[in-house]
Amino acid sequence: QVQLVESGGGLVQPGGSLRLSCVASGTIFSIDTTGWYRQGPGKQRELVAVTSDGSPTYADSVKGRFTISRDNAKNTVYLQMNSLKPEDTADYYCNLFRKSTRIYYWGQGTQVTVSS
Repeated sequence: QVQLVESGGGLVQPGGSLRLSCVASGTIFSIDTTGWYRQGPGKQRELVAVTSDGSPTYADSVKGRFTISRDNAKNTVYLQMNSLKPEDTADYYCNLFRKSTRIYYWGQGTQVTVSS
């Protein structure tokens, strides 16, 4: 069992930046896939960014503004969010797909509010 704990959310003005962090209680292996998803008010959960061994993949809505990265040694995944817009307001969830067991793990979410 792996627990994921997100942090770094908060209230930010449009155009501002935030960095989300997700710490895993277990080892993140290089072949595992890690990602960030979000769910805005009244919306379905959607993919924001994912990364594994290859190049990261981003939703079109965040390309050029968000950057996903991870530090396997620290079992931590990051999401750097720049040029934030009100439509980025959502609960952001960290996700880990363990390829050896094919099990998905989710964090509890961190809230991001972009408002002036």
